[in-house]
Amino acid sequence: MSEPPGAAVSLAEATTAAKVQRPLAAQRVLPLRRPGRWIATAIVLVLLAQFVHGLATNPFYQWDRFRYWFLRPVILDGLVITLEVAALSAVLGLLGGILLALARLSGSPVLRAVSWVYTWLFRSIPLIVVLIFLYNFSALYQTLSLGVPFGPAFITFDESRLATDLAVAVVGLSLNEAAYASEVVRGGILSVDQGQHEAAAALGLPKGYQFRRIVLPQALRSITPNYVNQLIGLIKATSLVFYVSLLDLFGSVQTMGSTYPGDIVPLLMVATVWYLVLTSAVSVVQYYVERYFARGATRTLPPTPLQRLRAAAGELRARARREAAV
Repeated sequence: MSEPPGAAVSLAEATTAAKVQRPLAAQRVLPLRRPGRWIATAIVLVLLAQFVHGLATNPFYQWDRFRYWFLRPVILDGLVITLEVAALSAVLGLLGGILLALARLSGSPVLRAVSWVYTWLFRSIPLIVVLIFLYNFSALYQTLSLGVPFGPAFITFDESRLATDLAVAVVGLSLNEAAYASEVVRGGILSVDQGQHEAAAALGLPKGYQFRRIVLPQALRSITPNYVNQLIGLIKATSLVFYVSLLDLFGSVQTMGSTYPGDIVPLLMVATVWYLVLTSAVSVVQYYVERYFARGATRTLPPTPLQRLRAAAGELRARARREAAV
């Protein structure tokens, strides 16, 4: 038995009206489907799983030997030397970079020229060349003296006693680091708005006070991420001090690899993991330093990883409650 056309129309209108009258809380908003994103995610997960499976099952890595070498005293002694060289070079390099940057921005043409030449020279010469040159510096100058140029010397030093392996490594890395740090510091200072300089000068503040209390705190927001990149590069560059007879982390691994040639791969993996630990620790410190200097520049500070994790967990619980209510 067929229904009249009016009845069908009335039934459709009634269904539409019922959907409209449903409460908003009961209506679900479907997200936009992104098949490309899901396909790319699946491919990345498959490749990642294959990579992890290869690391775990390939006997060539010799994970038992990796565990044996990871905390051996010879490795830890090299790690301490790496930390010592990196810390001293980072501090001295940053201080030298600040002085070079201020000289480059000064009104003296002599200071600007000397700063530019220094930066150009040490950014052009490979670090390994600088280290080897300093290591053989005593062949050129057996003694160092302080006094009147072309005149008598007041103080004389024996270069062979001063140039220990640690001193050569720290001086070479610091000289190289200062050249790069100077450009980082100079870029950070130039990023400060010129109105800040003018306001400080209008208040009659001394130049030193202006730099320490007004310019430098604002410049550090730009300096920090760039210099941390330099610091991470410095940590990796400490592996070159092995060529000046200093047994750092890489030097210890290289020496043990020569003594135990069958353990070369696990020893290289030990060095790789320790370098990953060091650079990861620096990255964590970088995050909190950037967050500290972001005060006053942003309305709200960026959340910490723990705060992000708590927010994600709260969002998942709220979503679960909404699903259960529907």
